[in-house]
Amino acid sequence: MTDEVRVLPWQDLHDFTKRVFVSVGMPEEHATQEADTLMWANLRGVDSHGVVRIPWYVENIGKGIINPTPDIRVMVETPAVALIEADCAIGPVVTNLAADMAVEKAKGVGIGWILIRNHTHQGTMGQYVQRIANHDMAGMIFVCSRPNTAPFGARAAGVSNNPLGLSAPARRHPHLILDMATSLVAMGKVLVARDRGESLPVGWGLDEHGNPAVDPRDLATLLPVGGPKGSGMSLLFECMGSLMVANPLVLPVLSGELGEAKTTGHVGRMARHNQNSVVAAIDVSRFTDMEKYKAEIDSLIDHLKELPRADGFDEILMPGEREERCYAQRVKDGIPVPPATIAGLKKVADDTGIEFIRGVE
Repeated sequence: MTDEVRVLPWQDLHDFTKRVFVSVGMPEEHATQEADTLMWANLRGVDSHGVVRIPWYVENIGKGIINPTPDIRVMVETPAVALIEADCAIGPVVTNLAADMAVEKAKGVGIGWILIRNHTHQGTMGQYVQRIANHDMAGMIFVCSRPNTAPFGARAAGVSNNPLGLSAPARRHPHLILDMATSLVAMGKVLVARDRGESLPVGWGLDEHGNPAVDPRDLATLLPVGGPKGSGMSLLFECMGSLMVANPLVLPVLSGELGEAKTTGHVGRMARHNQNSVVAAIDVSRFTDMEKYKAEIDSLIDHLKELPRADGFDEILMPGEREERCYAQRVKDGIPVPPATIAGLKKVADDTGIEFIRGVE
Protein backbone atom coordinates (compact mmCIF):
# COMPACT_ATOMS: atom_id res chain seq x y z
CA MET A 1 0.00 0.00 0.00
CA THR A 2 1.29 3.46 -0.91
CA ASP A 3 2.18 5.88 1.86
CA GLU A 4 0.60 8.73 -0.09
CA VAL A 5 -2.88 10.14 0.40
CA ARG A 6 -5.10 8.79 -2.37
CA VAL A 7 -7.74 10.95 -4.05
CA LEU A 8 -10.72 8.74 -4.82
CA PRO A 9 -13.91 9.51 -6.80
CA TRP A 10 -16.75 10.12 -4.38
CA GLN A 11 -19.02 7.84 -6.41
CA ASP A 12 -16.64 4.91 -5.83
CA LEU A 13 -16.52 5.61 -2.09
CA HIS A 14 -20.30 5.92 -1.97
CA ASP A 15 -20.78 2.60 -3.77
CA PHE A 16 -18.27 0.85 -1.50
CA THR A 17 -19.87 2.30 1.63
CA LYS A 18 -23.33 1.19 0.57
CA ARG A 19 -22.08 -2.33 -0.21
CA VAL A 20 -20.40 -2.56 3.20
CA PHE A 21 -23.57 -1.80 5.10
CA VAL A 22 -25.72 -4.08 2.96
CA SER A 23 -23.19 -6.86 3.60
CA VAL A 24 -23.64 -6.54 7.38
CA GLY A 25 -27.41 -6.81 7.20
CA MET A 26 -28.71 -3.31 6.61
CA PRO A 27 -31.63 -2.80 4.18
CA GLU A 28 -30.49 -1.19 0.94
CA GLU A 29 -32.46 2.00 1.62
CA HIS A 30 -30.82 2.40 5.02
CA ALA A 31 -27.37 1.57 3.63
CA THR A 32 -27.86 4.26 0.98
CA GLN A 33 -28.75 6.83 3.62
CA GLU A 34 -25.63 5.97 5.62
CA ALA A 35 -23.47 6.23 2.49
CA ASP A 36 -25.09 9.59 1.70
CA THR A 37 -24.26 10.77 5.23
CA LEU A 38 -20.59 9.83 5.05
CA MET A 39 -20.22 11.38 1.59
CA TRP A 40 -21.90 14.58 2.80
CA ALA A 41 -19.11 14.87 5.35
CA ASN A 42 -16.16 13.87 3.16
CA LEU A 43 -17.22 16.03 0.24
CA ARG A 44 -17.38 19.05 2.54
CA GLY A 45 -13.99 18.39 4.11
CA VAL A 46 -15.40 17.10 7.39
CA ASP A 47 -13.28 13.96 7.10
CA SER A 48 -13.63 13.29 10.83
CA HIS A 49 -17.22 12.17 10.11
CA GLY A 50 -16.67 10.45 6.79
CA VAL A 51 -15.45 7.01 5.73
CA VAL A 52 -12.90 6.95 8.55
CA ARG A 53 -15.86 5.91 10.72
CA ILE A 54 -16.80 2.80 8.71
CA PRO A 55 -14.67 0.25 10.64
CA TRP A 56 -16.14 1.47 13.94
CA TYR A 57 -19.71 1.24 12.60
CA VAL A 58 -19.14 -2.30 11.32
CA GLU A 59 -17.56 -3.32 14.62
CA ASN A 60 -20.55 -1.99 16.54
CA ILE A 61 -23.02 -3.75 14.26
CA GLY A 62 -21.12 -6.98 14.91
CA LYS A 63 -21.32 -6.39 18.66
CA GLY A 64 -25.07 -5.79 18.52
CA ILE A 65 -24.71 -2.15 19.56
CA ILE A 66 -25.95 -0.75 16.24
CA ASN A 67 -29.13 -2.47 15.06
CA PRO A 68 -29.08 -2.81 11.25
CA THR A 69 -32.81 -3.65 11.10
CA PRO A 70 -34.40 -1.47 13.80
CA ASP A 71 -38.07 -1.33 14.73
CA ILE A 72 -38.43 2.48 14.68
CA ARG A 73 -41.65 3.58 16.39
CA VAL A 74 -43.40 6.85 17.15
CA MET A 75 -44.20 6.63 20.86
CA VAL A 76 -45.77 10.04 21.48
CA GLU A 77 -47.25 12.47 18.95
CA THR A 78 -49.15 15.76 18.97
CA PRO A 79 -49.52 18.30 16.15
CA ALA A 80 -46.25 19.97 17.23
CA VAL A 81 -44.13 17.31 18.94
CA ALA A 82 -43.20 13.65 18.73
CA LEU A 83 -41.04 11.09 20.50
CA ILE A 84 -39.40 8.43 18.34
CA GLU A 85 -37.97 5.19 19.75
CA ALA A 86 -35.04 4.36 17.46
CA ASP A 87 -34.29 0.79 18.66
CA CYS A 88 -30.53 1.40 18.31
CA ALA A 89 -30.86 2.41 14.66
CA ILE A 90 -27.83 3.86 12.92
CA GLY A 91 -28.25 7.59 13.33
CA PRO A 92 -28.98 8.95 9.85
CA VAL A 93 -31.91 6.62 9.23
CA VAL A 94 -33.95 7.84 12.19
CA THR A 95 -32.67 11.42 12.12
CA ASN A 96 -33.68 11.95 8.49
CA LEU A 97 -37.10 10.66 9.51
CA ALA A 98 -37.21 13.08 12.45
CA ALA A 99 -36.13 16.06 10.33
CA ASP A 100 -38.81 15.33 7.74
CA MET A 101 -41.41 14.89 10.49
CA ALA A 102 -40.36 18.20 12.06
CA VAL A 103 -40.79 19.96 8.71
CA GLU A 104 -44.27 18.51 8.20
CA LYS A 105 -45.37 19.50 11.69
CA ALA A 106 -43.99 23.00 11.20
CA LYS A 107 -46.00 23.32 8.00
CA GLY A 108 -49.10 22.53 10.05
CA VAL A 109 -48.61 24.46 13.28
CA GLY A 110 -45.46 26.54 12.76
CA ILE A 111 -43.00 24.36 14.67
CA GLY A 112 -41.98 20.72 14.83
CA TRP A 113 -40.08 19.50 17.91
CA ILE A 114 -38.99 15.87 17.68
CA LEU A 115 -37.16 13.89 20.36
CA ILE A 116 -35.32 10.70 19.41
CA ARG A 117 -34.46 8.08 22.01
CA ASN A 118 -31.94 5.28 21.80
CA HIS A 119 -30.17 5.76 18.47
CA THR A 120 -26.51 5.48 17.47
CA HIS A 121 -24.01 7.77 15.75
CA GLN A 122 -25.51 10.28 13.31
CA GLY A 123 -22.51 11.79 11.56
CA THR A 124 -22.49 15.54 10.96
CA MET A 125 -25.24 17.76 12.32
CA GLY A 126 -25.03 20.11 9.35
CA GLN A 127 -26.69 17.69 6.96
CA TYR A 128 -29.89 17.56 9.01
CA VAL A 129 -30.31 21.30 9.51
CA GLN A 130 -29.49 21.81 5.83
CA ARG A 131 -32.27 19.32 5.03
CA ILE A 132 -34.64 21.52 7.05
CA ALA A 133 -33.35 24.79 5.53
CA ASN A 134 -34.02 23.39 2.06
CA HIS A 135 -37.72 23.67 2.99
CA ASP A 136 -37.35 27.39 3.79
CA MET A 137 -37.35 26.69 7.51
CA ALA A 138 -34.94 27.38 10.34
CA GLY A 139 -33.50 24.18 11.78
CA MET A 140 -31.95 22.99 15.01
CA ILE A 141 -30.53 19.71 16.28
CA PHE A 142 -28.56 18.73 19.35
CA VAL A 143 -27.34 15.33 20.45
CA CYS A 144 -26.71 13.67 23.81
CA SER A 145 -24.06 10.98 24.33
CA ARG A 146 -22.03 9.18 26.99
CA PRO A 147 -19.35 11.20 28.83
CA ASN A 148 -16.20 11.90 26.82
CA THR A 149 -15.44 15.51 27.81
CA ALA A 150 -14.12 17.00 31.03
CA PRO A 151 -16.45 19.58 32.57
CA PHE A 152 -14.79 22.92 33.22
CA GLY A 153 -12.51 22.45 36.23
CA ALA A 154 -12.36 18.64 36.02
CA ARG A 155 -9.60 16.38 34.70
CA ALA A 156 -11.82 13.43 33.78
CA ALA A 157 -14.83 13.04 31.53
CA GLY A 158 -18.16 14.00 33.04
CA VAL A 159 -20.19 15.39 30.14
CA SER A 160 -20.35 14.62 26.44
CA ASN A 161 -19.12 16.77 23.58
CA ASN A 162 -22.77 16.99 22.53
CA PRO A 163 -22.88 18.58 19.06
CA LEU A 164 -25.24 21.29 17.94
CA GLY A 165 -26.52 22.23 14.49
CA LEU A 166 -28.39 25.41 13.50
CA SER A 167 -29.54 26.63 10.09
CA ALA A 168 -31.17 29.65 8.49
CA PRO A 169 -32.20 29.63 4.81
CA ALA A 170 -30.73 32.16 2.40
CA ARG A 171 -31.66 32.91 -1.21
CA ARG A 172 -28.57 34.04 -3.14
CA HIS A 173 -25.97 32.71 -0.70
CA PRO A 174 -25.75 29.13 0.58
CA HIS A 175 -27.85 28.52 3.68
CA LEU A 176 -26.17 29.47 6.93
CA ILE A 177 -25.17 26.15 8.56
CA LEU A 178 -23.58 26.06 12.00
CA ASP A 179 -22.28 22.62 13.01
CA MET A 180 -20.21 22.47 16.18
CA ALA A 181 -19.35 20.25 19.09
CA THR A 182 -19.43 21.46 22.67
CA SER A 183 -15.85 20.23 22.97
CA LEU A 184 -13.03 22.24 21.39
CA VAL A 185 -12.87 19.64 18.60
CA ALA A 186 -14.94 16.62 17.64
CA MET A 187 -13.59 13.18 18.55
CA GLY A 188 -13.50 12.41 14.83
CA LYS A 189 -10.71 14.96 14.37
CA VAL A 190 -8.65 12.93 16.81
CA LEU A 191 -9.28 9.84 14.66
CA VAL A 192 -8.18 11.71 11.54
CA ALA A 193 -5.01 12.92 13.27
CA ARG A 194 -4.30 9.32 14.31
CA ASP A 195 -4.71 8.05 10.74
CA ARG A 196 -2.51 10.84 9.39
CA GLY A 197 0.18 10.25 11.98
CA GLU A 198 -0.17 13.79 13.31
CA SER A 199 0.20 15.13 16.84
CA LEU A 200 -2.62 16.87 18.68
CA PRO A 201 -2.40 20.56 19.58
CA VAL A 202 -2.25 21.20 23.30
CA GLY A 203 -5.74 22.03 24.49
CA TRP A 204 -7.70 19.43 22.53
CA GLY A 205 -7.81 16.94 25.38
CA LEU A 206 -6.20 15.09 28.27
CA ASP A 207 -4.64 11.68 28.77
CA GLU A 208 -5.82 9.25 31.44
CA HIS A 209 -3.68 11.03 34.05
CA GLY A 210 -5.24 14.42 33.33
CA ASN A 211 -2.22 15.75 31.45
CA PRO A 212 -2.39 17.33 27.96
CA ALA A 213 -2.60 14.62 25.30
CA VAL A 214 -0.32 15.14 22.30
CA ASP A 215 -0.37 11.64 20.82
CA PRO A 216 -3.91 10.91 19.53
CA ARG A 217 -3.60 7.37 20.88
CA ASP A 218 -3.22 8.77 24.40
CA LEU A 219 -6.29 10.98 24.40
CA ALA A 220 -8.72 9.92 27.10
CA THR A 221 -10.87 13.01 27.57
CA LEU A 222 -11.76 15.95 25.33
CA LEU A 223 -11.86 19.50 26.68
CA PRO A 224 -14.93 21.78 26.33
CA VAL A 225 -15.06 24.70 23.93
CA GLY A 226 -15.14 27.98 25.82
CA GLY A 227 -14.50 26.32 29.17
CA PRO A 228 -17.66 26.63 31.29
CA LYS A 229 -19.74 27.63 28.25
CA GLY A 230 -19.21 24.38 26.35
CA SER A 231 -19.59 22.12 29.36
CA GLY A 232 -22.65 24.05 30.51
CA MET A 233 -24.33 23.66 27.13
CA SER A 234 -23.60 19.94 27.17
CA LEU A 235 -25.10 19.51 30.63
CA LEU A 236 -28.31 21.32 29.65
CA PHE A 237 -28.60 19.30 26.43
CA GLU A 238 -28.51 16.13 28.53
CA CYS A 239 -31.31 17.53 30.69
CA MET A 240 -33.42 18.63 27.69
CA GLY A 241 -32.78 15.46 25.71
CA SER A 242 -31.79 12.28 27.53
CA LEU A 243 -33.57 12.92 30.81
CA MET A 244 -36.69 14.10 29.02
CA VAL A 245 -36.93 10.79 27.11
CA ALA A 246 -36.11 8.66 30.19
CA ASN A 247 -32.84 7.41 28.73
CA PRO A 248 -30.08 9.03 30.87
CA LEU A 249 -26.61 8.67 29.39
CA VAL A 250 -24.32 10.61 31.73
CA LEU A 251 -25.59 9.79 35.23
CA PRO A 252 -25.34 5.97 34.92
CA VAL A 253 -21.66 6.36 34.02
CA LEU A 254 -20.83 8.89 36.73
CA SER A 255 -22.67 6.93 39.42
CA GLY A 256 -20.80 3.75 38.54
CA GLU A 257 -23.98 1.96 37.49
CA LEU A 258 -22.28 0.86 34.27
CA GLY A 259 -19.13 -0.26 36.05
CA GLU A 260 -16.65 2.44 34.99
CA ALA A 261 -14.29 4.16 37.38
CA LYS A 262 -15.16 7.84 37.74
CA THR A 263 -12.03 9.35 39.25
CA THR A 264 -9.43 9.15 36.49
CA GLY A 265 -9.25 8.70 32.78
CA HIS A 266 -12.07 8.53 30.27
CA VAL A 267 -15.06 7.32 32.31
CA GLY A 268 -17.12 6.76 29.18
CA ARG A 269 -14.53 4.70 27.34
CA MET A 270 -16.14 1.33 27.98
CA ALA A 271 -19.76 2.52 28.13
CA ARG A 272 -22.05 1.07 25.49
CA HIS A 273 -22.57 3.59 22.70
CA ASN A 274 -26.01 5.18 22.80
CA GLN A 275 -27.46 8.59 21.94
CA ASN A 276 -30.59 10.74 22.14
CA SER A 277 -31.44 13.81 20.06
CA VAL A 278 -33.72 16.78 19.65
CA VAL A 279 -34.59 17.91 16.10
CA ALA A 280 -36.64 21.04 15.44
CA ALA A 281 -37.96 22.96 12.46
CA ILE A 282 -39.50 26.45 12.54
CA ASP A 283 -41.70 27.79 9.75
CA VAL A 284 -40.29 31.29 9.31
CA SER A 285 -43.24 32.34 7.15
CA ARG A 286 -45.46 32.25 10.26
CA PHE A 287 -43.61 35.32 11.54
CA THR A 288 -42.46 37.29 8.50
CA ASP A 289 -42.44 37.29 4.71
CA MET A 290 -40.24 34.40 3.64
CA GLU A 291 -38.66 36.02 0.59
CA LYS A 292 -37.90 39.20 2.53
CA TYR A 293 -36.34 37.10 5.29
CA LYS A 294 -34.02 35.28 2.89
CA ALA A 295 -33.10 38.53 1.13
CA GLU A 296 -32.21 40.11 4.48
CA ILE A 297 -30.00 37.13 5.34
CA ASP A 298 -28.23 37.60 2.01
CA SER A 299 -27.78 41.31 2.76
CA LEU A 300 -26.55 40.56 6.27
CA ILE A 301 -23.93 38.18 4.84
CA ASP A 302 -22.82 40.78 2.28
CA HIS A 303 -22.33 43.46 4.93
CA LEU A 304 -20.50 41.11 7.29
CA LYS A 305 -18.07 40.24 4.52
CA GLU A 306 -17.36 43.95 3.94
CA LEU A 307 -16.15 44.51 7.51
CA PRO A 308 -12.45 45.33 8.02
CA ARG A 309 -10.49 42.08 8.25
CA ALA A 310 -8.25 41.14 11.14
CA ASP A 311 -4.55 40.59 10.52
CA GLY A 312 -3.90 37.30 8.77
CA PHE A 313 -7.40 36.98 7.28
CA ASP A 314 -8.05 37.33 3.57
CA GLU A 315 -11.80 36.92 3.91
CA ILE A 316 -14.60 36.75 6.47
CA LEU A 317 -16.29 33.38 6.07
CA MET A 318 -19.84 32.52 7.06
CA PRO A 319 -20.86 29.33 8.91
CA GLY A 320 -20.80 26.49 6.40
CA GLU A 321 -19.18 28.51 3.61
CA ARG A 322 -15.81 26.79 3.75
CA GLU A 323 -17.54 23.40 3.54
CA GLU A 324 -19.60 24.46 0.51
CA ARG A 325 -16.45 25.50 -1.32
CA CYS A 326 -14.78 22.23 -0.45
CA TYR A 327 -17.83 20.39 -1.78
CA ALA A 328 -17.57 22.17 -5.14
CA GLN A 329 -13.94 21.10 -5.44
CA ARG A 330 -14.19 17.54 -4.14
CA VAL A 331 -17.32 16.58 -6.04
CA LYS A 332 -15.28 17.28 -9.17
CA ASP A 333 -11.76 16.20 -8.19
CA GLY A 334 -12.39 13.46 -5.60
CA ILE A 335 -11.93 12.85 -1.88
CA PRO A 336 -8.42 12.56 -0.35
CA VAL A 337 -8.13 9.45 1.83
CA PRO A 338 -5.09 8.86 4.10
CA PRO A 339 -3.30 5.50 3.79
CA ALA A 340 -4.29 4.40 7.31
CA THR A 341 -7.96 5.01 6.47
CA ILE A 342 -7.59 3.02 3.24
CA ALA A 343 -6.02 0.18 5.23
CA GLY A 344 -8.99 0.19 7.60
CA LEU A 345 -11.45 0.14 4.71
CA LYS A 346 -9.60 -2.69 2.98
CA LYS A 347 -9.75 -4.72 6.17
CA VAL A 348 -13.50 -4.12 6.34
CA ALA A 349 -13.78 -5.34 2.75
CA ASP A 350 -11.81 -8.48 3.60
CA ASP A 351 -13.80 -9.12 6.77
CA THR A 352 -17.17 -8.69 5.05
CA GLY A 353 -16.19 -10.52 1.87
CA ILE A 354 -16.89 -7.68 -0.53
CA GLU A 355 -14.72 -6.22 -3.28
CA PHE A 356 -12.75 -3.12 -2.42
CA ILE A 357 -12.58 -0.12 -4.73
CA ARG A 358 -11.00 -1.23 -7.99
CA GLY A 359 -7.56 0.16 -8.76
CA VAL A 360 -6.74 1.02 -5.13
CA GLU A 361 -3.73 -0.88 -3.87
